[in-house]
Amino acid sequence: MKKLEISLKNKINMQWFIDNAIYIVLIVLLCVIVAIEPSFLSINNFRNILTQASTRIIIALGVGGILIAEGTDLSAGRMVGLAAVLSASLLQATDYAYRMYPTLGKLPVLIPILIAMLVCGFIGLLNGIVVSILKVPPFIATLGMMIIVYGLNSIYFDRPPYGAQPVGGLDPDFSKFVLGSIGTGKFAIPYLVIYALIATVIIWILWNKTRFGKNMYAIGGNSEAATVSGVNIVRNLILIYALAGLLYGFSGSLEAGRVGSATNNTGNMYELDAIAACVVGGVSTSGGIGTVPGIITGVLIFQVINYGLAFIGLNAYLQFIVKGLIIVSAVAIDMRKYVKRK
Repeated sequence: MKKLEISLKNKINMQWFIDNAIYIVLIVLLCVIVAIEPSFLSINNFRNILTQASTRIIIALGVGGILIAEGTDLSAGRMVGLAAVLSASLLQATDYAYRMYPTLGKLPVLIPILIAMLVCGFIGLLNGIVVSILKVPPFIATLGMMIIVYGLNSIYFDRPPYGAQPVGGLDPDFSKFVLGSIGTGKFAIPYLVIYALIATVIIWILWNKTRFGKNMYAIGGNSEAATVSGVNIVRNLILIYALAGLLYGFSGSLEAGRVGSATNNTGNMYELDAIAACVVGGVSTSGGIGTVPGIITGVLIFQVINYGLAFIGLNAYLQFIVKGLIIVSAVAIDMRKYVKRK
């Protein structure tokens, strides 16, 4: 009887470890960085991490929904770049000498951002149509769209008379909209963090409290069963990809304001970072499984890796090795619980 109790206790402890593996990885990583460089543990550093992670969180939420629906999106990064260039080109200061639109008057900040979101939302909608109606595999459909969007963005970016130079000289109101903060001193909360929080709350509600979210999980879990249950696969997939596009558009606009300029290469490879963060955060690549808190944790893990390893001065090439090991280790541990549940 005692052996049975010990065995049961060990199983419970192991299950607890598996269920919380992602959070354990983050804590261990923080401990290692702090042990090497104690000054890393400061409010300013954590604020910088959250600020830099904010746009990535918004992108990952879009990618995460598609992964849960058993898809993928390789065009996310290029849509971010398109949104960045679009919004930046429409929000340059009126006294900037190299404006893309010299005769354009001062626009309210939200109008160019909404334009960028609608453009990317439309591209996402096209992705959904190609995947759901034309039955093109998501990998191929979004790979093709990635190339198309990059070409369109490059044509728009390389416009005469100034040619392919960074779109800078942003309107101070736009910079304040992105880089401003609430409060003063060390405890000021950046606007970017607030925008990411708003996006997170909206997506959490959509995924957990609406029929749309239930349908998304049903499609990813078993599309045939979802169809039998009356779920409109085509309509829901189109909505999932369109929603992701809207999120990319918003994130791209914020990224332009955060960096202070935009080029046709803005957002390059962001989709791979987002996919990796989602997977590390517990989103199943086979669909049907994933949570908003998990995705946020995955993004923060990567941001802590990027910021922390650079902070302690680790060789840039070694950083790639460390990140790769963390991805493989975290996913190998974390996916065990999902194999049993599936």
